[in-house]
Amino acid sequence: MQNKFIKRFNFKDTADAHKIQALIAEIERFQGMWTAGLNLSPQILTVLKKSTVITSAGSSTRIEGAKLTNEEIEELFKSGLKIQRFSTRDQQEVAGYKELLENVFDVWQTIKFSENTIKHFHKELLKYSDKDQGHLGSYKIGDNKVVAYDKKGNIVGVLFEPTSPYLTPKEMIELVEWTQKTLQEKLIHPLLVIGNFILEFLKIHPFQDGNGRTSRILTNLLLLKTGYDFVPYVSHEKFIEDNKNAYYLVLNKSQKTLKEKEPSIAPWLLFFLEVVRDQAKMAVELSQKERIETLLSQKQLLVWLFIFENKEVTPKKIREALKMPVPTVLQALNKLLDMKKIERLGEGRGVRYKLI
Repeated sequence: MQNKFIKRFNFKDTADAHKIQALIAEIERFQGMWTAGLNLSPQILTVLKKSTVITSAGSSTRIEGAKLTNEEIEELFKSGLKIQRFSTRDQQEVAGYKELLENVFDVWQTIKFSENTIKHFHKELLKYSDKDQGHLGSYKIGDNKVVAYDKKGNIVGVLFEPTSPYLTPKEMIELVEWTQKTLQEKLIHPLLVIGNFILEFLKIHPFQDGNGRTSRILTNLLLLKTGYDFVPYVSHEKFIEDNKNAYYLVLNKSQKTLKEKEPSIAPWLLFFLEVVRDQAKMAVELSQKERIETLLSQKQLLVWLFIFENKEVTPKKIREALKMPVPTVLQALNKLLDMKKIERLGEGRGVRYKLI
């Protein structure tokens, strides 16, 4: 079993090997900068974490075909009340993801990475989903081939065939045990171990449904447990959603080689490491900003954070996303312009704002 996974990391002296090493070095540098230079107040960190949960829940479910926007998700949970029943499938899926991710961010130190945890995550993830009540937390009992559909909903091809149901329990035990052991031994860099785990998990596709979402929750957990504590403040899932086509392409490309004598998982690892690098870089950019929260009101701060996350926005988008009246938004924008934190682009109805 050890050889099955170890040989995947035999990149030799290749261009891909150098790129992987460089990406890991960048991530470690950004992690160090995040830890050493963190000067954000608890208030800002709380706001960022809440924003990340909404963004991640929206992105992760949209990757799988859901349609809810981040604004609609925020509105759904605006009251702060625990809703017991959700009317649509999209609401059911995003609710499960949001609650589970919040729990992971809050108590990851007490969560043991194990096969039981994976099954529990799947159960929690889909607990509101009417269509999934028959298989919560249970491995698949039927085939779940990953297929491609045309615009009319007809199957036009099989993208890949996951592990058969009868082999799934055995392969999951082997994967989890190897991952636990290798992370503990620290002979292979943890980012490579995590990347391999996610690739193999998605190749096995252990559950009838919800595998992609489960893999992304597990990514957050494993990154936190291996020391990457910037994770709750910048959405990993958003970077994947923004590069969805490349995500599926590299997964498919690497998965096709897993049964070969010399499997090549470098395409997937490069993508995975680039996502973590970009996530870490954005976290550092946040932490190195001046203590802007001491100069702004809470609503002005929310506007600034929204622009920071979205790069370039219109006043209308700010109003709709943050549910703020026009005067409040304009006052915040003027304050940020005076502070030279943002710049105005265009005029009239086409005006938009971006960070300087």
